[in-house]
Amino acid sequence: MNDVIAMGELLIDFTPAGISKNGSALFERNPGGAPANVLVTLAKLGKKTAFIGKVGNDQFGHFLKDVLINNEVNVEGLVLSEEVNTTLAFVHLSDGGDRSFSFYRKPGADLMITVDDIDFRQIENSRLFHFGSLSLTDEPAATATLKAVKHAKSSNLLISYDPNLRMPLWLSEEHARKMIFMGMQYADIVKISEEELEFLTGVKDLVEGTKMLQDRFQTSLILVTLGAEGCFYRMKRHYGGKNGFNVKTIDTTGAGDAFMGAAIYKILESNKPFEQITIEELEEMVLFANACGALATTKNGAIPSIPNLEEIRKFLL
Repeated sequence: MNDVIAMGELLIDFTPAGISKNGSALFERNPGGAPANVLVTLAKLGKKTAFIGKVGNDQFGHFLKDVLINNEVNVEGLVLSEEVNTTLAFVHLSDGGDRSFSFYRKPGADLMITVDDIDFRQIENSRLFHFGSLSLTDEPAATATLKAVKHAKSSNLLISYDPNLRMPLWLSEEHARKMIFMGMQYADIVKISEEELEFLTGVKDLVEGTKMLQDRFQTSLILVTLGAEGCFYRMKRHYGGKNGFNVKTIDTTGAGDAFMGAAIYKILESNKPFEQITIEELEEMVLFANACGALATTKNGAIPSIPNLEEIRKFLL
């Protein structure tokens, strides 16, 4: 039995790594992809995880497969394509560590996963299904992802969702909203940024925006990540915020995914229906997730920066 199974992009993040002797920018090859980052976080926290996705049968694809295996993520659902190459993303960092992306994905292997590539029995043999909106940008991945989510829902899995907005990957803003909302209708847990909340609702106010989403989709738990300032949460009748941590930020790549993995970990550990989770338990969960996300910003890369359980506990002492 898997604790968590995730479907989506597994790719290479090329992150800035200084300047060469002749003055050229250097980039470091790092494993990435939001759903994979979430799974590695959960695996480092002791949960049993499995991945569904597609990479190229190339040096990058084999590297990514090895990374998941080395991090104890089940890769039976990972397909190596002979037709398309592994998706690449070049990360550009500001002085404060915030990042923007340039993608090589027209198409990338992650977009080419089909319904026939999915072992639905593996989904049934899991407690929670996690996915993100980048699987919904193009076909055939969009149809395959929605088929997998619907199957997970009908099999009574918890569903967690990351409406991860990367505007250059969408045909238009209208298309992005339509597809992101399509994913929202299945989700029990949603992790979203301030910018994504405003994009989807048209309002900046966290209380009003999250209420709009919860009223429309009946989402059990909405987590709005606020970067260094922490997190805003809304769960049924309760809403509030939890401050972040002051750390020396080097690279924010994957921090939101580390946060999400840690939040899922605490939800699975509680083993309670959402209506039975107390406000105190919810705040402790958000504090733990904030700590995991903060620690992930203190190193370069996404997967390489994810802390383990002992590191988070020491940080919280």
